[in-house]
Amino acid sequence: MMNRRDAIGSLMMMMAAGAAAEGRESAPVWPDAVFTLENSKTTHDSFGDTTIYFEGKTGQLKGMTAGTLLLKPGQEPHPPHQHPEEEFMFVAEGTGEIVVHGKVTKVGPGAMMYCEGNRLHGIKNTGTTPMRFYFCKWLGSEAV
Repeated sequence: MMNRRDAIGSLMMMMAAGAAAEGRESAPVWPDAVFTLENSKTTHDSFGDTTIYFEGKTGQLKGMTAGTLLLKPGQEPHPPHQHPEEEFMFVAEGTGEIVVHGKVTKVGPGAMMYCEGNRLHGIKNTGTTPMRFYFCKWLGSEAV
């Protein structure tokens, strides 16, 4: 049976693939593969564990990164930042705050953030247990 974390991770990947394919010729958006925590690259940092499922070009995009971060209580992976890629974040476990373009929102399991490219955004675990979120960011063929 699929747990909430796996379901949200699958949803994130399907949404990103759909967003990338919308209005485009049919071409493979993802390589033929199954992405799991066990067969992906995980790095262990002071703030938590980051797993990257996929990073690179796709059939329609200049770049795509998809992964998950298990964020320790009281931690943030980095201060709020911006980058040219659009980004989704999906909270699967724990509680925290997400800032998007100056607005701070308290979040918990089931919350989703979308941030346009080059907009200030960030996430922080304000709870007492680890916070797992999935992220997906992409750089379309029109972006510089």
